Amino acid sequence: EYLQEMNRKVLSKYDLLTVGETPSVTVSEAKKYANKEGTELNMVFQFEHTDGAANSKAVIGKWTKTPPELPYIRGILNKWQTGLEGSAWGSLYWDNHDQPRAVSRFGNDDPKWRVLSAKMLASVLHLMKGTPYIYQGEEIGMTNLPFHSLEDCADIEEINAYHQYVEEHHLVDSKTLLACFSTVARDNARSPMQWDETENAGFTDGKPWYRVNPNYKEINVEAALQDPDSIFYYYQKLIRLRHREKIVVYGRFVPLLEESEDIYAYRREYEGQTLLVAANWTAREVACTLFDQEEGKELISNYKDHQKGILQPYEARAVLEP
Repeated sequence: EYLQEMNRKVLSKYDLLTVGETPSVTVSEAKKYANKEGTELNMVFQFEHTDGAANSKAVIGKWTKTPPELPYIRGILNKWQTGLEGSAWGSLYWDNHDQPRAVSRFGNDDPKWRVLSAKMLASVLHLMKGTPYIYQGEEIGMTNLPFHSLEDCADIEEINAYHQYVEEHHLVDSKTLLACFSTVARDNARSPMQWDETENAGFTDGKPWYRVNPNYKEINVEAALQDPDSIFYYYQKLIRLRHREKIVVYGRFVPLLEESEDIYAYRREYEGQTLLVAANWTAREVACTLFDQEEGKELISNYKDHQKGILQPYEARAVLEP
């Protein structure tokens, strides 16, 4: 009732975009908050795929060293995609200021796979239905931080966890908990933006509020802009697709290969068109026959060459079928 009153008396009188942070909200509740009639908000942020991932295979509390598995993440995202269909509008995101870096959490930040897996994650998310959000640094593939000691921690959540679990109750050793911090701590998303390879990653010539990721000389905006095959330019391609192809914005979302341990696949349907999207979530080749007919127009892929019947490591493809 409060949101409806605010909408009537304030929000509806201006050309505004309204988004609600709604932790623990269900799909049915989100339909009320972000209903297509626009009586409350335009869209909501759900946190199920991020909060749930933080607690999967935890060492203690929320702290884990293990990345979330594809079936778990896919199940949550597919539920929200199909659940809001025709009733409400959703938001799309991998990370934010309270979540670890996307490529480290859901992809693979090993230098061999960082760029490919970051592009794969971008493809999966940006070709879904909803409004995509890009957190600063995501568009250049910024990664999580190394944690070597308690002195590396700035977030009170980490400091309290260290005192409680390591020093007071001796429930876990320091090395293990610090490894968990490198996986899911909020500090990972709060390091300064990496602009170039100069001191403090070009963010400031003073003392930054928090330490800079030591990989800033390799991963920074300046380097990304000089590389035509960078993650940054791949994001630009995805944004252009959303502006150009109505099926990306309005198409109905249909899950595919829901039993697969390795492939995230779905199709979008709009006015007789079909957009087929498939992504290999792993660092190895996996069998996939979705594109074997070799028909249609490829809209985007993070590989230049493809193999019939196979998705290469972290390969993502989107094909507009005739």
